[in-house]
Amino acid sequence: MSIRPAGRVDARAVAAIWNAEILCGVSTFNSVPKEVVEIEALIGARQGAFLVAETEGAVAGFATFGAFRGGVGYARTMEHTIYLDAAARGRGLGRELMLALEARARSDRVHCLIAAIGGENREGIAFHAALGFVETGRLPQAGRKFSRWMDLVLMQKIL
Repeated sequence: MSIRPAGRVDARAVAAIWNAEILCGVSTFNSVPKEVVEIEALIGARQGAFLVAETEGAVAGFATFGAFRGGVGYARTMEHTIYLDAAARGRGLGRELMLALEARARSDRVHCLIAAIGGENREGIAFHAALGFVETGRLPQAGRKFSRWMDLVLMQKIL
């Protein structure tokens, strides 16, 4: 396993992982698949703040962070995204990827990371709690997916 900054060449693999969750999962309320060109642009815009994890030469997951909200007062608060290919889960890869992303965030002088997690994503909530994230809010019925309303759980880690 290796973790490295993403390049535009990784966009197709990232799209496959992200879109699997968008189309079938409950960790995001988004139901519109990401286009490869959109991910290429995001990787380019977040140079160094977009990481991929590889196993056996293939991208098995990614993590990135970006602005939580606009305005100068939020400049050191970032929201992150992390997804693993289903076959890569349960082997510690997500933990290593998050630790690498946190190290990058610290080097960028980020003060805290925010996770916005679908309330039905119990594994994602437990994952973040195990890494020291604390639940700071729960927004009942904040998003809609699969013809039902779902809660949004906000978790935060001060770096």
